[in-house]
Amino acid sequence: MTKGVLALILAGGQGTRLGVLSESLAKPAVPFGGKYRIIDFALSNCVNSGIYKVGVLTQYKPHVLNAHIGIGRPWDLDRKGGGVTILQPYTFETGNVWFRGTADAISQNRDFVDSHNPKYVVVLSGDHIYAMDYMDMLEYHISVRAQATVACMNVPLTETHRFGIMVTNLEKRINEFQEKPRSAKGTLASLGIYIFNWDYLRDLLMDDEENQESSHDFGKDIIPKIVQNPDDRLFAYEFEGFWRDVGTIQSYWEANIELTHPIPQLNLYNPNWRFFTRTPEMPPAFFGENAVVVNSLASEGSEIYGVVEDSIIFQGTYIAPNAVIRNSILLTGTQVHEGAQLDHVITAEDVIIGEKAHLGFGEWAQNTYDPKVYDSDITVIGYQAQIPSAAKIGKNCVVHSNVNHDDFEDLELKSGKSILHKKEA
Repeated sequence: MTKGVLALILAGGQGTRLGVLSESLAKPAVPFGGKYRIIDFALSNCVNSGIYKVGVLTQYKPHVLNAHIGIGRPWDLDRKGGGVTILQPYTFETGNVWFRGTADAISQNRDFVDSHNPKYVVVLSGDHIYAMDYMDMLEYHISVRAQATVACMNVPLTETHRFGIMVTNLEKRINEFQEKPRSAKGTLASLGIYIFNWDYLRDLLMDDEENQESSHDFGKDIIPKIVQNPDDRLFAYEFEGFWRDVGTIQSYWEANIELTHPIPQLNLYNPNWRFFTRTPEMPPAFFGENAVVVNSLASEGSEIYGVVEDSIIFQGTYIAPNAVIRNSILLTGTQVHEGAQLDHVITAEDVIIGEKAHLGFGEWAQNTYDPKVYDSDITVIGYQAQIPSAAKIGKNCVVHSNVNHDDFEDLELKSGKSILHKKEA
């Protein structure tokens, strides 16, 4: 069955709601779970489902993502006649460069899809964390004689305003679509995972391309257009497994911290459904004589001499004696020096925390830099930032990438405040 299947992963998203974590890389390239990047989950789901023809459509700051995927060897996608192909925007005679939307991204690559002559196309978002067997969904798609199938899951009624909601009949045929409704008619939310008959989707994309009023997006244009045609067979596939949208700092923190629970919903250790990634070769994690590690994950190359509780420690991270890390996520290469204390903190890669610095303490306050992005208890430290010794940083703060000691006017940053690198301010 998989010979006639091609997967297309939409991986060009900027991820603006992740703030400084995605300033220098696309959202699908943001690290997750101690050693992975977000796109690893879609790629791993493909190969675990037996799909070995994969196109990855990139756009926003793709360099880290492209280098990470490479020729696809960690996912067994370095294959002749298939494997993984990076698809980036390119110039037409008419001057078109950027993908105008998710549907346009695929429309501009119709020749690539045609070259594989698939019967079915699986369209995936590259910025969600989940484990799914796409073959189960494809079997359902075929069994109901669908032309298009949308993966959905039931969400709490209070959360429906965050999703596209599918309204179905008893056969799960979709007859109405509500985009982030204030008053939802159901709780079946789209997961941004679609299966199409390629000949059917190809015609839809060509029609959409000529529509001057379209935003060329699957959720805003393609799916609503299908719903409007009663002759088209659009069905909902109910998914009951683990799926998380990690598009905000709070949801990113929660999905990572869930992995520290005794029985996490996302099983990273399932030998029958492994998640693959490209990471540097590092020695095993090392724990000093007085180290205390509780309910935490520590990846290869990390050295821990202090206290770590309910946290995710990425590769190559150093935690000095008498340092205390709680409820935090420290990305690759973070250094926490002696006596420093962190609570509800996310550090981007290669951050340095000075001796006896305190981060994430005090009373909460609204962020004055960007309250729509930074709106939780979590303090976020950007890429290669340096926090001076004895600094005190409150809750819901943001320290931007490349900030160093000279950028601190004093050693206290009150809750809700931010610091920019002077060269970028």
